[in-house]
Amino acid sequence: MKDILLGFGVFITYYVVFINSLYLTILLFSFKKIYSIIKNSAYSKFKALYGSEHVPPISILVPAYNEELTIIENVRSLLALNYPKYEVIVINDGSKDATVDILVSEFQLELSDRTASDPGLGTAAVRAVYHNPQYPNLYLIDKDNGGKADSLNAGINLSHYPLIASIDADSLLEKDALIRIARVYMENPDETVAVGGIIRIANGCEIEDGIVKKVHLPNQFLPMLQTVEYLKAFLGGRIGWSSINGLLIVSGAFGVFRKDYVIKVGGYRGGYPGEDMNIIIKLHKYMLEEKLPYRVAYCPDAVCWTQAPDSLRILGSQRRRWGRGNLKNMLEYGVKMTFHPKYKVIGLLTLPCNIIFETLNPYFRFIGLLALIGYVSLDLTAWPILVVYSLLNILYGIMLGVGSLLLEEIAFRRYPSMKDTFKMLFFIILMFLGYQQLGVVWRFLGHIEFLRNNNSWGTMTRTSFSQDKKTTA
Repeated sequence: MKDILLGFGVFITYYVVFINSLYLTILLFSFKKIYSIIKNSAYSKFKALYGSEHVPPISILVPAYNEELTIIENVRSLLALNYPKYEVIVINDGSKDATVDILVSEFQLELSDRTASDPGLGTAAVRAVYHNPQYPNLYLIDKDNGGKADSLNAGINLSHYPLIASIDADSLLEKDALIRIARVYMENPDETVAVGGIIRIANGCEIEDGIVKKVHLPNQFLPMLQTVEYLKAFLGGRIGWSSINGLLIVSGAFGVFRKDYVIKVGGYRGGYPGEDMNIIIKLHKYMLEEKLPYRVAYCPDAVCWTQAPDSLRILGSQRRRWGRGNLKNMLEYGVKMTFHPKYKVIGLLTLPCNIIFETLNPYFRFIGLLALIGYVSLDLTAWPILVVYSLLNILYGIMLGVGSLLLEEIAFRRYPSMKDTFKMLFFIILMFLGYQQLGVVWRFLGHIEFLRNNNSWGTMTRTSFSQDKKTTA
């Protein structure tokens, strides 16, 4: 038993060193990339693209299920975007609330004879399509419930334009977000199959008519933790991964895709959560197998504001769903593509790292906890050594969080006051003292739900952006 524990101790030591070194390397890639991002943003003429005929038109797809409290502000924000040519397609996925009635009333929508175009992706039955010529770029699809992926496919079937954008119904785009992300696409349109934007937490911000008028940090504890968590993921992680074309996910809350390639890979996969990761893996796989030059890009100055769960119950439901989606994608694609030279960076680096350090992470941590108990029970090590080891692990994590905060301060400064900076620094430290461990538990519970064939979306509570109403989806 002692030999087993000591052997595992050596293994877990190398595991921790390797994972932290990897994340630090990705962070360094992010720092290297951020300066070109700042330069491009400062000197680019993206504002001149507002009325340009050369900007590709985009179909914005908005899946909606029980979104009566946020859908009007969401649509208003989309209709007010600074972009020359686009359409907004809201897909009501069999909502049980007044989502359809509110949209029809607000925008005087009427039944339309518009039908699906060529793609023919299979979806749940479409009940009706609504339109109003006074809002020529707004359409509403009312369909039976089939899930988010099914709704996106229905939107693709109805869309007219070569690029599609997926937007969550509880999210708001900044007015220049679409033109900024289009600028990144236009840098290399022949090879760019997807571009992701950054997701920021809207809780606490002042919002009027679907527009974030003034940025504030959340006042609530859980949304504040998610604010620094998102900074670490989107700035410290995705910038670095995208710089080596190893980005594994474009957030379902905001991403732009070439419609022709999305159709070629069969559209969005239904039946399981994790459709945002799944579509990116399928795009990587298709392009590499066909030996086509491509990139999955990232635009950190194209901002989408989203509501963060403010209760442990809702946050836990979201993270368990993420855990189910990750596990499903790794079993479906990761195992087959991992360590296969044909899949280049994705197969040799991104997927192996995701499987070892994300999918399997809960199991290593739980086994490590049991080993720790064994060390103490068998008196194999002194408690000061364990404390120092744990503190070093936490310190490494804090260093990665602080690095992401530094990227934010260098490039974007959405929270300009020093008070906000110190508050974020405090929560970066705080997130490693219980919150991160709770996330591991939720991921493990998500795996259990997957094994029990629980494919539900889970319970989500929507809060009106005016913060005076709530509803449960």
